[in-house]
Amino acid sequence: MSEAQPQQNPQAHKDGPRDAVYIGKKPLMAYVTSTLIQLANQPSVTIKARGLSIGRAVDVSQIILKRMENAGYRVGDVRIGSETVQSEDGRTRNVSTIEIEVKRVS
Repeated sequence: MSEAQPQQNPQAHKDGPRDAVYIGKKPLMAYVTSTLIQLANQPSVTIKARGLSIGRAVDVSQIILKRMENAGYRVGDVRIGSETVQSEDGRTRNVSTIEIEVKRVS
């Protein structure tokens, strides 16, 4: 069992550097800045959000596209889905998810 713990996220080890920004409750521009920093080093970054943060994820991607118009960014794949989450009272519910890929245009 202890052998499995070092690879809690096998996707991160397979793809190399982390290429995702997870949207939460920080100020919107913090996520825009984080995404732009990652895009400076990588060809694409995925913006991920769940539940009520989905609107913020869309806002982050649109700020990057509209305000950085001359920098050459575009939206790649957009994936939507849902996850089953167990609440504190033991009930299960579905939470919507979104993943927005932002790419540098070469």
